[in-house]
Amino acid sequence: MLRLVLMLVAGLAGVARAETAIVAGGCFWCVESDFEKVKGVSEVVSGYTGGDLRNPTYRNHEGHYEAVEITFDPKVISYDELIAKFLRSVDVLDAGGQFCDRGDAYRTAIFVKDKAQKAAAEAAVAEAEAVLGRKIVTPVLPAGTFWIAEDHHQDYYKGTDIVLTRAGPKKQSNAYAFYRKSCGRDARVRELWGAQALTH
Repeated sequence: MLRLVLMLVAGLAGVARAETAIVAGGCFWCVESDFEKVKGVSEVVSGYTGGDLRNPTYRNHEGHYEAVEITFDPKVISYDELIAKFLRSVDVLDAGGQFCDRGDAYRTAIFVKDKAQKAAAEAAVAEAEAVLGRKIVTPVLPAGTFWIAEDHHQDYYKGTDIVLTRAGPKKQSNAYAFYRKSCGRDARVRELWGAQALTH
């Protein structure tokens, strides 16, 4: 019995604990959609961070970024690799928002929790700058409180409700696809990153 307990403890010790990364890349629906398909990612949650307002909502998140918290298995994908993918999923040259979403809430950022994440994020930004030969405007910022967004913003891109769009009523998932294409997100990311682009 003791041997079995010791084997179980040893086995659990070898299991990597899940880690989290917080990034802002414009519309949080889009970042969630991009990263839920990445191998090693177990969950992506949309929310707000980076501001001083407590309990922000979609109607009032002044000072906050739209952001996501990504939970991942570091044995499958490292934090460094995740941040490299994030940088290749956004327009890192645009300081005024992302694609058709303009304003401070839609800027890009990497929010780091400790010195290791800070060093990795800064290295990823430097490497991406070298690849593009351009100055990247995505800042590396200290992480604060991550406020989870309302339920109807989670997994929005998969939704089945009927919503009204500029092209008429559409199923939510189709409305999302229409919005994303109309904003030119994937086209711009491919223009910047070519084969390295992480797109829908």
